[in-house]
This record gives sequence, C-alpha cells and structure tokens, in this order.
Amino acid sequence: KPYTDIETTDKHIIREFGENIDPIELMWHRDDEDRTIEILEGKGWQFQRDNELPLELKEGDCIFIPRHQVHRVIKGETDLKIKIKIK
Repeated sequence: KPYTDIETTDKHIIREFGENIDPIELMWHRDDEDRTIEILEGKGWQFQRDNELPLELKEGDCIFIPRHQVHRVIKGETDLKIKIKIK
C-alpha cells in the first residue's frame, strides 16, 4: 500500500501518503463505495479524475468521489494527510 492508516474509527480514517513515495505507486484506481475526503495537510499534491485535468489539493478542501469513479493522487512536495469520511 502506498499509504499508512494513522487512525481508524467508525466515522473516519486518517490516511497519510509519505513525501518519499515513489510516484509509480500512486496508481489509477476505483473504490467500492462513495467517499468524501478532507485534506488535512500537504503541499503540491493533486487529485485527478479520469478524463479530467488534475486539481491542486489544499488544506481544508473536501472532495466527493462517487463509487467506482476512476481517480488518482499525484505526488507533492510534503506528506499528504487526508480524512476519509465513512457513512
């Protein structure tokens, strides 16, 4: 896995992608359920949906990802920490 789950509760997962990750590990993928993610920390990281241009991720941003939508993150300059909200 290209990430580490730092905290897991019944309401959210705090996940971290390290700044030293090999960008090849950040593959296009799809999830089996809807997800809302909140950006907690990170500089220079981007989020990209299939057939769309990448969006810069900024602290405080929230992004909704529908189930089975193809997407990826693009490596930035620092660690990326996100909160994945669980329904």
